[in-house]
Amino acid sequence: MITKNTIDKVFETAQVEEVIGDFVNLKKAGANYKGLSPFADEKTPSFMVSPVKQIWKDFSTGKGGNAITFLMEHEHYSYPEAIRYLAKKYNIEIEETIQSDEQKQQSDERESMYLVSEFAKNYFHDILLNSEKGKAIGLSYFKERGFSDEIIKKFELGYGLNDWSAFTDEALLKKYELEFLEKTGLTIVKKDDETNSVQRKFDRFKGRVLFPIQSMSGRVLGFGGRTLLTDKKVAKYVNSPESIIYHKSKILYGIYQAKQSIAKEDNCYLVEGYTDVISMFQSGVENVVASSGTALTSDQIRLVNRLTPNITVLFDGDAAGIRASIRGIDLILEQGMNVKVVAFPDGEDPDSFAKNKTQSELKEYLKNNAQDFIQFKTSLLLKETQNDPIKKAELIRNIVISISKIPNNIQREIYIQECARIMDISENVLFNELSQNRKKEQREASKTSTSLSSTFTGIKKETKQAEKVDELFGIEKKLIEILLLYGNNEVDFVDYTTVIDDDGKKIIEKENYTSLVSNEIYIHLQDDEIEFTNPIFLKIYHEIIHKLNQNQNISIDSFTNHQNMEIATVVTNILMDEEKHVLSDWERKDIIVKSKDKHLPKLVTDVIYNLRRFLIEQKIKSLINDLNSSNAAEIIMDNRDENMEMVLNYTSLKQLLFEKLNRVL
Repeated sequence: MITKNTIDKVFETAQVEEVIGDFVNLKKAGANYKGLSPFADEKTPSFMVSPVKQIWKDFSTGKGGNAITFLMEHEHYSYPEAIRYLAKKYNIEIEETIQSDEQKQQSDERESMYLVSEFAKNYFHDILLNSEKGKAIGLSYFKERGFSDEIIKKFELGYGLNDWSAFTDEALLKKYELEFLEKTGLTIVKKDDETNSVQRKFDRFKGRVLFPIQSMSGRVLGFGGRTLLTDKKVAKYVNSPESIIYHKSKILYGIYQAKQSIAKEDNCYLVEGYTDVISMFQSGVENVVASSGTALTSDQIRLVNRLTPNITVLFDGDAAGIRASIRGIDLILEQGMNVKVVAFPDGEDPDSFAKNKTQSELKEYLKNNAQDFIQFKTSLLLKETQNDPIKKAELIRNIVISISKIPNNIQREIYIQECARIMDISENVLFNELSQNRKKEQREASKTSTSLSSTFTGIKKETKQAEKVDELFGIEKKLIEILLLYGNNEVDFVDYTTVIDDDGKKIIEKENYTSLVSNEIYIHLQDDEIEFTNPIFLKIYHEIIHKLNQNQNISIDSFTNHQNMEIATVVTNILMDEEKHVLSDWERKDIIVKSKDKHLPKLVTDVIYNLRRFLIEQKIKSLINDLNSSNAAEIIMDNRDENMEMVLNYTSLKQLLFEKLNRVL
């Protein structure tokens, strides 16, 4: 296990904005940073990072926490994995205690698959560089492709020996379990149909050069393997099968190596294959990723959108390749991204073109030949119309369908004007066609929403009831918020007491005194014998009171960095709610956000009185329900009268609380 000393060093050193900045394109927003949510599909930023508090909050999904929780949410790391990642990032030496066999067995399936995949990457890379067969076959192939030693190490390329089970045998020897070798697809296992016993096991990637496929954080998800045989019966490329850690539609090859360059250049080049990425990267164009031969998906596009809103698609020179890839343009437009296209000369692809050009020539070509998608699509398809009016009309409809995918109204209008100019057609005709397309899409969308509406109708009553129940949750949350933000503050309070004057009338008198905010809340809750009903709030409260009793200050860091992820998340959500106005630019819109600490005594007193009011109302309802549900013939009248008197007393007490809250009952 990782020692507490190492964990403390990681928390002291790691900067949340730097950690998250590796995955999300953050922009300054006052004292904070904001960006698009990495957990949801959105066009307007709802993701907020606070460098001062060292926490983050995603307002679109409600997720939040510190640097550790971000890695656990985004990369699906376990707590120890997140610590290891940050220790590596900040060059912190990891101190560990010896892990027991029982603790090893507690590693979940996902973590075990990651460990197996990491071992496989290192094994194949070592075979490539250090074994005789690896150097003679695998390394020779990569050298022939023009890859340098530096780039081979950068992408951690590998080679699988052309033996049936060389890798599997080595993995088993190193105590990796066959179960996870099979689940990652690294090993193919043949079992007896009747006994389910293992009959044969062999390597999926034997005799292939290997391209590790990594997540944005560098975790190995799977592999792409290329055969070096000329046998047509053997598949040229084999990828890892889908698993709980590898979903080919949700990852882009090279995103780990390219992420920083993509954010810096504010543009991402999209190619098709592994070697396209590597050759471009080696030639100085590092902001490049590949869809790895699969059709482009929305998930892959959103992955890029976290880093930049700009994509440039690089097409091979052959017409078939262009036709296959051009369908992805509409998907990019749907995500509200800006898309440009670069086509290479006939017979060329990004791999071959990059090899034959200097770095400056390659960058110059990409810059000068980048076309707007509408210009590219028009010039490509216009050749096929051959002055045929019907084909030309179909082409125009095709382009308008693409334009209709764009969510931004201004961009749509500009593209319509551009299309009208290029195709020599009236803008009005194109706008009418666009309007029909969008109405059709809205009708289809409304069908889906209609089918859901009945579901929502059924839960409206429950929602209203839930809102009433949530009032107590809101009050308890406000108490925890005040304790976290202002618990250490010493302020002047006013106590209200009820006395009877000479005329026999009740009057409220004020008494001033000074106290810690945390102490004030504690004393009131103790006097009323009130406990928090929310279990997480109760845990937080007990820790705060423990610090208070030890004469220690309340440290927000101890809660945002708490090992209990529920506590860390809840505290982060409470703290980041204070920053929500930054996302909406309230200050720029002349909406003044009042500072709570200026009215702190009233804030504390009001929330305590509100808690008492709520509990009294619940007690009154309970007593009235008892009275209404009781059978008059079976109830003792004295008991009934006693209940009635209690209702009147509680109502009187509630009246007094409303007077203190300056409200009308």
